Amino acid sequence: VDAVAECDAAGIRVKMITGDHIATARAVAEQLGLEGARDDAGGLRAMTGRELEQVPAEQLPTVAEDVAVFARVAPEQKLLLVDALQRRGHVVAMTGDGVNDAPALKKADLGIAMGKGGTDVARAASGMILTDDNFETIAAAVEEGRSVYDNLVKFITWTLPTNGGEALVLLAALVVGAALPVLPVQILWINMATALLLGVALVFEPKEPGLMERPPRPVDAKLLDWRLGGRTLVVSIMVAGAAFGLFRWSLELLGASLEQARTIAVNTIVVVEAGYLFACRSLSYPVWKIGFFSNLWVWLGAGVMLLAQVLFTYLPAMNRLFHTSPIAWIWWVYFSVAGVIVFASVETYKVIALRRRRNSTDPRTPLEHRAA
Repeated sequence: VDAVAECDAAGIRVKMITGDHIATARAVAEQLGLEGARDDAGGLRAMTGRELEQVPAEQLPTVAEDVAVFARVAPEQKLLLVDALQRRGHVVAMTGDGVNDAPALKKADLGIAMGKGGTDVARAASGMILTDDNFETIAAAVEEGRSVYDNLVKFITWTLPTNGGEALVLLAALVVGAALPVLPVQILWINMATALLLGVALVFEPKEPGLMERPPRPVDAKLLDWRLGGRTLVVSIMVAGAAFGLFRWSLELLGASLEQARTIAVNTIVVVEAGYLFACRSLSYPVWKIGFFSNLWVWLGAGVMLLAQVLFTYLPAMNRLFHTSPIAWIWWVYFSVAGVIVFASVETYKVIALRRRRNSTDPRTPLEHRAA
């Protein structure tokens, strides 16, 4: 019952297609809380296979969409119901265990065979096998899948400004005719170190609140919508602006050597990325809503990354390898300020967006708007 309610809240319509008697099917469906059309007496509407035969082909998609219980159904009618729902634009998952279920399992967008009681034919026709034959496991898999997708989008949203900021820094140097703020070997260091120590930590981000209250994502939904694309562009500009600005300031106004200025630029990019990382832990909610310490891997990665940057800056062997030079410790204050500004900017945007949703009649998150 709880799993059915969870699926209903997630926008997943659960339907029963069975060979059992219609009275039995309706009674079980009522106990499970299936949602569907009601009859004149207020009970859950159910149809038999014979009644389904009388439905004109053009009306079948409407019937398949509205009715939640189908009883005494023939194997070929299961296939027709799956096809009818797909013609309405639905993504259909079908469960089954018998040889007669194989055509419908094959036709469905996702066929799910029973691993314990299912036949070999049903397993071969399916794209997934339910090893415990438990419907609750399907709901849990949906929740896990949404969390994995969320974390994938978070990682991409975080990593794109890295490349964008580096590209804009180099482009700015070419436009003004200045020396390159970051060397190729230094770019390699940034990409390898930050992806390993910072970006991977987002994989361990726990599930966000309300994850199973979002509507399903359309199959043709873009990975990044214009909101996340705009955020990526703005952060890329902020990364490039901070790195190039501190590079030019240290080189031309403070008399730093070219190696020191490049060391400053690299550290600026890395620290700003670390600040942005904390803002990417959720794309919709401010960090205090999901918990500052709910993902300790982020803190561990940021700490190890900071240590690596200290070695990158002050260890002679690293200086020779990456063409860097030690800098004054006050620069770390400037790096931190730049990182905090980027973090605060993104968090402020999320707070404003969250308040707008609460004040509107549509309480969905930006990810949910993208799914709509």
